[in-house]
Amino acid sequence: MKSEVSLNEPLGTDRDGNEISFNDILGTDDDFILEDIDTRMQTARLYHAIQDTLSSREKTVILLRYGLGRDRRQTQREVAASLGISRSYVSRIEKKALQKLRKAFTEP
Repeated sequence: MKSEVSLNEPLGTDRDGNEISFNDILGTDDDFILEDIDTRMQTARLYHAIQDTLSSREKTVILLRYGLGRDRRQTQREVAASLGISRSYVSRIEKKALQKLRKAFTEP
């Protein structure tokens, strides 16, 4: 028990007289942690919505266009060339897919 130390235990004070804890030294920020958790939850929700809501072609276009699971995002022209369709058709597919995803995120 003597070797256990709380992260919130005061260690001393800084130049301005404010208390310093291990959390301050380690740089753990509650807001950062909460933000990271929220981002992970939203990302998981997005991937579930992509899988559950979109057709196969819509999934492919969204994944390629936004670089999800890839190294980089692709332009509509690049997606069109790789799928053998026109750029305007990629645009229409993307627009429809984004509308479906927006609806999936706004529904409870």
